[in-house]
Order: sequence, then C-alpha cells, then structure tokens
Amino acid sequence: MKKLISVVASTFNEQDNIENLCTQIKQTCEKIQEKYDYELIIIDNASTDNTTQALRDLAAIDNHIKVIINTRNFGHIRSPYYAMLQAKGDIVISIASDLQDPPELIIDFIKQWEQGYKVVLGQKTSSKENKLMFFIRTLYYRLLNLFNDSGAKLLEHCTGFGLYDKEVIDKLRNLNEPYPYLRGLVCELGYELACVQYCQNKREKGKTKNTFYTLYDMAMLAFTNYSKVPLRVATMFGFILSILSFCLAIFYLIFKLLFWYHLPVGIAPILISVFFFFSVQLFFIGVLGEYLNAILTQVQNRPLVVEKERINF
Repeated sequence: MKKLISVVASTFNEQDNIENLCTQIKQTCEKIQEKYDYELIIIDNASTDNTTQALRDLAAIDNHIKVIINTRNFGHIRSPYYAMLQAKGDIVISIASDLQDPPELIIDFIKQWEQGYKVVLGQKTSSKENKLMFFIRTLYYRLLNLFNDSGAKLLEHCTGFGLYDKEVIDKLRNLNEPYPYLRGLVCELGYELACVQYCQNKREKGKTKNTFYTLYDMAMLAFTNYSKVPLRVATMFGFILSILSFCLAIFYLIFKLLFWYHLPVGIAPILISVFFFFSVQLFFIGVLGEYLNAILTQVQNRPLVVEKERINF
C-alpha cells in the first residue's frame, strides 16, 4: 500500500501563483507516484482577490487538491499550522504558496525521511531577494540563539518549509498551542533532524505579505517563547541603576552639606537624569508587556482558525 504525502500551503491573495504552485507540486509528486500517493491541502485566509474562486476551480478538476477557506485572515502563523494538523498523511510537507520555496525539494526531503529522519527542514543558504534583509535575518537568528536559554538550539534560516513525520504531527496536536512558533517547537521536541540547503527564489508574481508588523510579531514570538534573558536583564539593569541612583543621591547630599552655599543648583543634570531613567523604565515596561502578551494569548486559548468551507475532504 502506498504511503500518503500531505503537502500543505497557506494562501492570502495569491491568485497569480496558485495555479503554478499546484502544477509544480503535482509534477513533483508524480515523479514518485510508484511509492507514494499525495494530497495538497491549501488553506485560504479569506483572500480578497480571485484566489478563493481559483482554488474552487482547481479542486473541482483535481480531487488531490483539498481546500480550507477561513472566515477571516487568521495570519501567517496560525493558519498554516492549523492546516498541518488537519493532514492525514504519513508525512506532512509545509511549503510557501509564493513559490519562493522550490517544490522540487520535496523529493530531497523524502529521501532524508527514508533514511530515518523524523524532521527534514529546508535551510536557506542564500536568497535572491533583498540582500540586506537576508543579512538582518542572519543577525536575528544569531542574536536569538545567543539569548536562547530553553536548551533547544534553533536553526538559522529555517522558516518551517520542510517535512514532518506523522509522529511529529501527532505530538504537535497534543501540545494545543494557540499561537505556535513552529520552527522552535520542532527543535524543542528533540527528534532527529536533517537539513536540506537551498537558495531561496525571488517572488515572481504578486506582492509579499510580510510587513514590519508581521516580522516583528514573529521575532517577538521567538524571543518570548525561547528566552527569559530580556526579563533577567531588565531585573539586573534595574537593580544596578537603583544602586547607582542611591549612591548618587548620598553623594549630592554629603556634597550639599559640606558646601551649602557653593553648590549651584543645576537644571541640566536633573533633566538629563530624569529623561534617562524614564526611557530605561519605558523600555523595560515594553519588554514586560511582550511577555504578558504571550501569557495572555496562552490563557485565552482561542481557536487557531475558524473554518468557513471545506472542499474535497
């Protein structure tokens, strides 16, 4: 009996790419059809262009294509993760719908899985996109691993594109994560992992959905999940500043008592110190706010997505 491959992609306003994505995945999977059957699960975040209708048309002529349409846009973190949990395949492959992740790597992933690896991740060694952004991402990953105190080393330039064994997917289902950081979770589970390196393609059609907010959201999600260092730095920094402030206050008191009529009253030092301490306090209040936000998300335990429609399931 053939094993089943579940390929999962998430879309939002990808009408120019969706047909090409389905075609390339079909052509790739047909190369290994003697051993494997496949299903392509596409979850749509309530696209405002023609993506939803295009998916309906594609599913109508190909029963390998299964579609989930959400009631609204649930974002680039929850939606693809939810689709992975709906997959029934022996292996689940997550891929971006903009074709920047090459579908032909699916065969390379499967070869590694056949050797016994439960997780096989695509790792970008370079990118045809903006070189500055790639450099900034590299610095981000290294900074994250520098502050990472979870015990699970996070891999650089692994965005979730890769293969996950059914056993791994079952573990993820049991975690019940309302706002999951997938690339961190698979490292934390500790399964034997392999990487397949590749050069990220340039987006040919459509516009990227990544904004400053979405990138910041992902970055903070990683930090709050896998590092307590910012909180500890805030505590240590606050303690050191409190000691310095106390010592400075004692120094000025003694100096004033010794030179009562000779010590000028300076407005500038007062203003500088006030603004400095306020800026430090506001910065670390912001750090605390990020951790409180992460806790609030976990406590609310809202659904990953709400479905509007299913096709071909």
